[in-house]
Amino acid sequence: MLLIKGGIVIGTPAGSADILIKDGKVAAISENIAETGEMKVINAAGFVAAPGLVDMHVHLRDPGFEYKEDILTGASAAAAGGVTTCCCMPNTSPVADNAETVRYMAAKAKEAPVRVLPYGAVTLSQQGEELTDFAALKAAGAAALSDDGNSIQSAELMRRALRQARDNSILVISHCEDSGMVKNYAVNEGRVSGILGLRGRPAIAEETMVLRDAMLAAETDARVHIAHVSTAGSVEIIRKAKAEGVKITAETCPHYFTLTEDEILSQGSLARVNPPLRTVGDVEAIIGGLADGTLDAIATDHAPHAPHEKALPLADAPSGMIGLETSLALALTYLYHTGKLSLDEIVALMSANPARILGADAGRLSAGDPADVVLFDPDEEWIVFPENFKSKARNTPFTGMKLRGKVKYTISRGEIVYRD
Repeated sequence: MLLIKGGIVIGTPAGSADILIKDGKVAAISENIAETGEMKVINAAGFVAAPGLVDMHVHLRDPGFEYKEDILTGASAAAAGGVTTCCCMPNTSPVADNAETVRYMAAKAKEAPVRVLPYGAVTLSQQGEELTDFAALKAAGAAALSDDGNSIQSAELMRRALRQARDNSILVISHCEDSGMVKNYAVNEGRVSGILGLRGRPAIAEETMVLRDAMLAAETDARVHIAHVSTAGSVEIIRKAKAEGVKITAETCPHYFTLTEDEILSQGSLARVNPPLRTVGDVEAIIGGLADGTLDAIATDHAPHAPHEKALPLADAPSGMIGLETSLALALTYLYHTGKLSLDEIVALMSANPARILGADAGRLSAGDPADVVLFDPDEEWIVFPENFKSKARNTPFTGMKLRGKVKYTISRGEIVYRD
């Protein structure tokens, strides 16, 4: 048995309370639970106790690119970030467009310190030409379907995908960019691309696809989830679609509410990500969308790359940055400590909401629930040193940044899987 003493329990009216964990479940939450000799006790005074975080968008590169990351190292990074459930995208090698690869990912995930849920691909080889077998992928263990990394360009194919997803009760997660407009451009189209003399990825390339998928979701009466929202226009489209009753949900990532395109000028390829970092106005709109519920979740889009890959020139380097070990601290630093969101709101965006969207048995903290718990000090300051990360990768633009808020313990199914 494990007893967490004196934490500030999110969602508990009394505030400070004890949490008793037994057989992988929350046995009780109340004040002054008596200690016994058989209990392991954590003194959580001054810590916030919240449901383990649910990151619905990570890339673990396994199978095929294990030199960047693998399921076990990615899961260890998740634990260090307070994440007890993470969902890995299918852009592996081979692509997880078949039941065998999904089963491989699910089997390897059983060895991980936290729960790892695989996603299957929407189209074969993520080429956007032929749909996969949605029923077979779901039966093999796929928690959702996505061609993330690629955007499905054909509206007709996306329409059929949403219909098939509706009929199989599985979620489609959409990467929204018009490939003809963005090609392999490295930065946002705007002031910084002009300074660098580079072609850019315009905001409208994202927004036209978000609008298309919102309209298709309305027409098919299917659910659609928009990944990594980065523009003010996308936020407004989603806001209007929700008001009209469309079954649309959306996520954003910490880098879209903390950084702007200017980061490219100082950090180069470390700040290259798809969709790209945008403007101050976009950052403000993203924060507004989180505050008013337009954006449902914060996910990392954790995208590990090897140092030699990110060392390439900006135009040639791969896009993406890691985020599992900094996401909660970034949310606390930029959203909670600035007064823009409450602790309850941040935890909902990073735990309960993504769990609800996926239908996952996670994101709750009450008697009888799985004992997935993160304990964090919302005020402790620390400096980001990637060499201390559990991830294999070091590609983060936050190196050297002072953040406020630190994960102290992560408990997964009743077991302590990380302690600071």
